[in-house]
Amino acid sequence: MTVVLSKEMQDLVGTIKHQGEILQRMEVEFGGFKDIEEKSQWDLIVDGIIGYSLQGSPRGRAAEMIRWANEQNPPVLALDLPSGLNANTGEALEPTVRAAATMTLALPKTGLRAAEKKVVGELYLADIGVPPELYSLAPLNMDIGPLFAQNQILRLG
Repeated sequence: MTVVLSKEMQDLVGTIKHQGEILQRMEVEFGGFKDIEEKSQWDLIVDGIIGYSLQGSPRGRAAEMIRWANEQNPPVLALDLPSGLNANTGEALEPTVRAAATMTLALPKTGLRAAEKKVVGELYLADIGVPPELYSLAPLNMDIGPLFAQNQILRLG
C-alpha cells in the first residue's frame, strides 16, 4: 500500500494531519504523485483526495490526481463521497472521480442520492463508531435503531 497526498505532510492540519502521523508510525509507505504516475500495477485506488469541504471545482494537485485516477484500469473506491462531487447537490464538478463504489461514513450525504451512478458506483454506508444517541439530537432527530447490529457495512444501492 502506498499513500499519496495532494499536499506535503507538513502542510496538513487537524484530523488529516493526525491520521497521517498515525500512518507514519505504522510505517505505511508514502509516495509522491510522480511515484504513482510511474507505477502501473495497482489493485485498487482509494479516493480520499477531497472530502465534504469542497469549495468549487478541484484545482491543482487534487485535480491532477482525480484525472489520473479516472484514467486507470483498477477500480476506484471513494471514501465518504467521490472527490469533486458536491455533497449537498450531487453536482459532479470538473473533474470528479468516477468510482466503482463509494463507502460513505456515518450517514449518506444528500448529494450521493442525486448524483449519477457512473460517479458514485455501488453505495455503501460504514459504521465509524458514532454513538446511536447522537443521531437523535437536533438537527437530525433520527431514531436509527440497531442500524449496524448485523454488519458494520451496509449496501445502500
